[in-house]
Amino acid sequence: MIVTVTANPALDRTILLEAPLHPGEVQAAASEREGAGGKGLNVARVLVAADAPTLAVLPLAEDDPLRSALSPSRVPLRTIGIAGHWRTNIATTDPAGITTKLNLRGPVLSDDEAAALVDEVVAAVDGARWLVLAGSLPPGVGPDFYVMIIRAVRTRWGSGAPRIAVDASGPALAHVVAEGHPDLIKPNDDELAELADTALGDGDDLAREALAAARRLVPAQVATALVTLGGRGAVLVSADRAWVAVPPPIRVRSTVGAGDSSLAGYLLAESSGAGPEACLASAIRHGAAAASLPGTQAPSPRDLPLGDISVAPLIP
Repeated sequence: MIVTVTANPALDRTILLEAPLHPGEVQAAASEREGAGGKGLNVARVLVAADAPTLAVLPLAEDDPLRSALSPSRVPLRTIGIAGHWRTNIATTDPAGITTKLNLRGPVLSDDEAAALVDEVVAAVDGARWLVLAGSLPPGVGPDFYVMIIRAVRTRWGSGAPRIAVDASGPALAHVVAEGHPDLIKPNDDELAELADTALGDGDDLAREALAAARRLVPAQVATALVTLGGRGAVLVSADRAWVAVPPPIRVRSTVGAGDSSLAGYLLAESSGAGPEACLASAIRHGAAAASLPGTQAPSPRDLPLGDISVAPLIP
């Protein structure tokens, strides 16, 4: 089983535009989609679509509108009650697939609510293979909140603790890498550059530059890094090897949730016993499928692009 944690969920509203976004002007929208979001929930929805055992843990009030938005997803939930209601995130996507996101702040979690969430996660991961800590942190908790969860889980379950995957950014990710020694991180190229305190270009050497940056972290602080590079694919870096893969040609409709789907694809393959190359190929396939769908729609196996994904060793 794979357990996901979404500490700062949201109601995601994606507006599909008829033309490129022009700030300051009135524009017509072609359509809109609305659904429950947050990186951990996005991962869980892909896992459920693939019939993989999963459980999503999140803070959620009984009367929060997000609860009804979650119903169609069929994602099994464990929730802890909170006083506030969750935020709405707005994204616009133009015909070329260029996405602009406006993410609002969520409600403030009290100390008791934060402690209850940690306890709920510790209980939920009993027997799980992976624990996924994904997304931003809500107001009210410190940037080391994910580290607190990791320590609580490993203290309770010892050698039976699940592997830890983290998809976060900024101080939250920095604290995890410095103090949590996760089994997997999934930054994009910008997040990796910030984490490794380096600059990455956008030329043909991006994959090798990403490898060099990831080597500052792997394996000393992180066991494995899956670095997504947008339309240029992804790099997988383990303790002694690295690989690069590129996505198949697709029509990009929305990049919202594509990185989350990539992580889900990796975990699906790894949980089935696949090797690193196959895990990277699965990550690429699921990320490409998500980018070809409107809004934050989770790709199912029937949405995955056909054909082989080219995975090659990456040499510094």
